[in-house]
Amino acid sequence: MTIARSPRVLVDATSVPADRGGVGRYLDGLLGALADHSDIDLVVVSQRTDQERYARTLPHAQVVAAPAAVAHRPARLAWEQTGLPLLAQQVGAQVLHSPFYTCPLRAGCPVTVTVHDATFFTEPEHYEKSRGTFFRSAIKTSLRRAERVIVPSKATRDELIRLLDADPTRIDVAYHGVDHTAFHVPGEEEKARVRSRLGLGDQTYIAFLGAKEPRKNVPNLIRGWMAAVRDRVDPPALVLAGGQGHDDEIDRVAAEVPAHLRLLRPGYLRYADLPGFLGGAVLCAYPSHGEGFGLPILEAMACGAPVLTTPRLSLPEVGGDAVAYTGQDADHIAKDLAILLDDEPRRCALAAAGLSRAKEFSWSSSADAHVSAWQRSIRHQR
Repeated sequence: MTIARSPRVLVDATSVPADRGGVGRYLDGLLGALADHSDIDLVVVSQRTDQERYARTLPHAQVVAAPAAVAHRPARLAWEQTGLPLLAQQVGAQVLHSPFYTCPLRAGCPVTVTVHDATFFTEPEHYEKSRGTFFRSAIKTSLRRAERVIVPSKATRDELIRLLDADPTRIDVAYHGVDHTAFHVPGEEEKARVRSRLGLGDQTYIAFLGAKEPRKNVPNLIRGWMAAVRDRVDPPALVLAGGQGHDDEIDRVAAEVPAHLRLLRPGYLRYADLPGFLGGAVLCAYPSHGEGFGLPILEAMACGAPVLTTPRLSLPEVGGDAVAYTGQDADHIAKDLAILLDDEPRRCALAAAGLSRAKEFSWSSSADAHVSAWQRSIRHQR
């Protein structure tokens, strides 16, 4: 009897940024869950700075370092079209997975691509012109060329079908997961450590975690927070953690914050400090204009934090009834922040519901969905 060999899948991890932002969280979580997956033979190509990390965390996978030049985006995109197909041939890949919108036009084997969201089409005003143009073109190309497209939510799938007439039979939904060991309900010591590092003392705070891009709606969050807390005896601070992004309006609005209110912008926090930061907040606010998934609200829920977000695109798929919703304008944000700040029982109920709902999302389930898509791409390659 002949035993079928598990298909060899090459995952391109060269797009992971040094700060382990959104695509880094996605790939680290996915690859970790794939490490012992018996249904595939895994090969990972990474930047040289990540080779040791992946070799350590993926002991049963083959880890290959890409040329040093791929650390620069133009060189990486060029290598993707030439060097990556050659590598796929050298390692005998039966499927090549490109995890960040773009893919080789000719790979010599079926290609699957993750398209994280359709907001480049639905919210074009929130992107720099050149960036928006590039990713809109990349998404259209991937929809044409890839054997299958993987998306993190039904909302993203539906938008691709509605806006671009994408073939629904070639789109697979694979929800993101959350690392429940890394993102957990923090103890008092974890909370205190973060508060000390931020210089908050005993002051309560509202937390935001994410890149400072126009789509994240941070200026209206600042305006809404100012209106909601300016007349309170002990107003909570607003802490905007994460990358700086390219939203220049944030600086202009931040300059309007009254002296008696505290707006903190600490930049990136240590990964180990995120549970204490999210779980130690009086609430986490994420009033985004639209997301392909909304990983920050899932991570906040997993840390036992009450969450206020918007009912835009995929966010209700992630939050369900376990989060509170608000509008995108500053007046709605102010009103709903004030309601939650004055209602501790409601915040406690949201925290408990969010913690329960977060358990429904795992990287193991996401890995299973990816493997199913890869197996389908082999069976039905065009």
